[in-house]
Amino acid sequence: MASAEKLTTTVSTKGQIILPSAIRQRREWRAGTRLTVEETADGVLLKPATAFSKTRPQDVFGMLPRRGKPKTLEEMDAGVLAEARRRHARS
Repeated sequence: MASAEKLTTTVSTKGQIILPSAIRQRREWRAGTRLTVEETADGVLLKPATAFSKTRPQDVFGMLPRRGKPKTLEEMDAGVLAEARRRHARS
């Protein structure tokens, strides 16, 4: 969505800038939108911040304690299928 349109803004004494409304509307950035700021070789890049930080499976593996023998993939599939059938039978 590159635009040839050049827009200008000013940095306030508090270090704040106002993004032109055309950009905010196109990006659907409302008041309170959190943005990440990244310095690049070409300038400064603004992107919407993610709601949650990135995690890896090893960061959260084993967070819930469980006793007993681990379930096999077949047992897990059967459990998911049984729950889906139970929920479908209710509706």
